[in-house]
Amino acid sequence: MNPQVVAQSAPDRAATIMAATGETMTYGELDSLARKFAGLLRRLGFGPGDHLAMMIDNEIMYHPVAWGAWYAGLYFTPVSTRLTASEVAYLVEDSGSRIVIASPAHEGLIGEIKPGLPQVAHWILTGPGAGGTPSLRTLIESEAELAVGPTDAVGADMLYSSGTTGRPKGIKPRGGAKRDEPNPLASLLTQLYGFDAATRYLTPAPLYHGSPTKYSMAVHRAGGTNIIMEGFDAEGALAAIDRHRVTHSQWVPTMLQRMARLPDETKARYDLSSHRVAIHAAAPCPPELKQQMIDWWGPIVWEFYAGSEAVGYTSIDSAEALARPGSVGRSVFGDLHILDGDGKALPAREIGHIYFANGPAMEYHKDPAKTARAYNDRGWVTLGDMGWLDEEGYLYLADRKDFMIITGGVNVYPAEIEQLLVMHPEVDDAAVFGIPNEDFGQEVKAVIQPGVWPDDEAAFQDAIIAYCRAHLSRIKVPRSVDLSPELPRQPNGKLYKTALRAAYLKESQS
Repeated sequence: MNPQVVAQSAPDRAATIMAATGETMTYGELDSLARKFAGLLRRLGFGPGDHLAMMIDNEIMYHPVAWGAWYAGLYFTPVSTRLTASEVAYLVEDSGSRIVIASPAHEGLIGEIKPGLPQVAHWILTGPGAGGTPSLRTLIESEAELAVGPTDAVGADMLYSSGTTGRPKGIKPRGGAKRDEPNPLASLLTQLYGFDAATRYLTPAPLYHGSPTKYSMAVHRAGGTNIIMEGFDAEGALAAIDRHRVTHSQWVPTMLQRMARLPDETKARYDLSSHRVAIHAAAPCPPELKQQMIDWWGPIVWEFYAGSEAVGYTSIDSAEALARPGSVGRSVFGDLHILDGDGKALPAREIGHIYFANGPAMEYHKDPAKTARAYNDRGWVTLGDMGWLDEEGYLYLADRKDFMIITGGVNVYPAEIEQLLVMHPEVDDAAVFGIPNEDFGQEVKAVIQPGVWPDDEAAFQDAIIAYCRAHLSRIKVPRSVDLSPELPRQPNGKLYKTALRAAYLKESQS
């Protein structure tokens, strides 16, 4: 389905509710606004195959823009509202966007990048701004709704990779879909998690990230209701589940950690009985944290492993996760293979490169070299991650190839150490990477974000190393620990270690 189909039978059903304010948009309103925006796009000369960039906060107009682009046949690229001006400009230019829609709060940034992007024909805000940029609501007020028939071609999202190991790259959309053609992801979510018209789905993360955009639009395809948090807050998330009778939700591990650390009396304040499915992904989740969440919420916790490339998907439920701590599940689509550096298949429990086979084709936008590197000679695709399979085909992640540490000829995977460190009660976040060592080639370095800055930094650092020695083999224990007020982790759960590691490498070479 899609909002137009739902609006025909249930125009007054809530499509989107803002968690804090309760502001509500019905399916009738969503469909009308989206098709008016689609009409505006056509009147401005945009059609199938054109690109649109949307730099929109978690607000009520996010989905009318996304669905409007979809109705009009455009490819739309969500852009993080936390990026710098140069990073935003790169995404707008690289995507080939000729129209940009932004929240009013970003009007200043638009003014900064606009002179360098002459190919962008229209800059529009979702609401009134202070600098004279046109407002979308005003522009579409008297616009005719675009008629979109069941077999008319529609658009698609063009997501960008997270850019944790380099500049983000667009994943070229698979175009040619028709309005009423079944959507593969929506069908999968219905099968796995029971998305339907009664679903009340909580999105605590920014909508501009891949999963929040795709999953929230899948909820609309099912005729359910999206509950959108303006920004994540641990207690606020529990309050949203209680107040809006949330049935489904999606998280990243740092969110789960912050909720798990709330005082028991705070947790007990909220009724979570409506909550049936809690999905998490995007970053490794320590098994101890998952155990804590299942003990608290019950066996409703699911994890998946996938990527914006959409070439494969694994899934694991609570019972399976407790039986196989650390696993991200078995393949739901895309056959899993673990290969060594020469492309040879590895046996169970040996770490290698993760490949998906027999899934959809994938292509990076304007980057044939990166596309070619993702494929092997059998046509299998890797997302750049490493891991291993057990005898039953359950996948366990090790880390990205680019972050692997080779110390004394031994491979060390930072993700394992990071998962241990974030479970320390006085640690909020941790980054682990390799730095040069004269004797061993590389040594393990940890950078810690303390929950409360310690009075005695040296004693705290020593305590962290002792904690690691008690839980890790000697080769994996960090030889040094630094403290940082904040680590570069994005709201999508991804830890951006590239710049952090580069700074240490530069320092060691100076």
